Amino acid sequence: YIHKTDMSRLHIDSLTKSFNEKKIIRDIYISCETGKVIGLLGRNGTGKTTLLKIIFGIEKGDSQFIRVDDKVLQNQMDRKGRIAYLPQHSFLPRGVKIKKLISLFCNKENADQLIASDLLKPFLNETSGSLSGGEKKIVEVILMIYSDSKFVLLDEPFNALSPKMISEIQKMIKEQSQQKGFIISDHRYQEVLDISDEIYLLSDTYLKQIKDFKELQQYNYLPKNI
Repeated sequence: YIHKTDMSRLHIDSLTKSFNEKKIIRDIYISCETGKVIGLLGRNGTGKTTLLKIIFGIEKGDSQFIRVDDKVLQNQMDRKGRIAYLPQHSFLPRGVKIKKLISLFCNKENADQLIASDLLKPFLNETSGSLSGGEKKIVEVILMIYSDSKFVLLDEPFNALSPKMISEIQKMIKEQSQQKGFIISDHRYQEVLDISDEIYLLSDTYLKQIKDFKELQQYNYLPKNI
């Protein structure tokens, strides 16, 4: 449990983005604090990835206001140690052993934990170039969950993983969310619902907070007959 004084808050406000005059997302407001897991749902092409990239700072909104605690985030450097991001594409450098990468992303305590973890053991002396797509994904998701950042944005973390692996990853997210905040976007909505404290749906350019399954059907995210 997080002591109130240690709590951090990521605050996103007035975020709007268009491509070629077409508004993709508008007037987005969302906030996440350490200790929370927020689920972000939406159909393909609604702008979830764009939203995460803007929060992480690799894309710019037409307008945006993003801060962590008292620090307004202007550029990529401001996000160091504050926000980590798992993109949908692979990002590990090809020729470096996984063991070496762990200490780049994680603090010492987490690095030691991961080096001892059964999930990563088989990969420690491999380089990412020698791993299959699914193995790479496992390593990347775990590195981000344990990375040295207060907030972690995960874009499709469950994609291409086996059910057993998904439940391992869910456990890790829950455990690390005791001291971090997570925003997770994935098409496997049930797996997102299972671990989220709050759910948001991105639909028709707006972000709506969702209370239950029924609302997901009302907004046509899920078929009415489930």
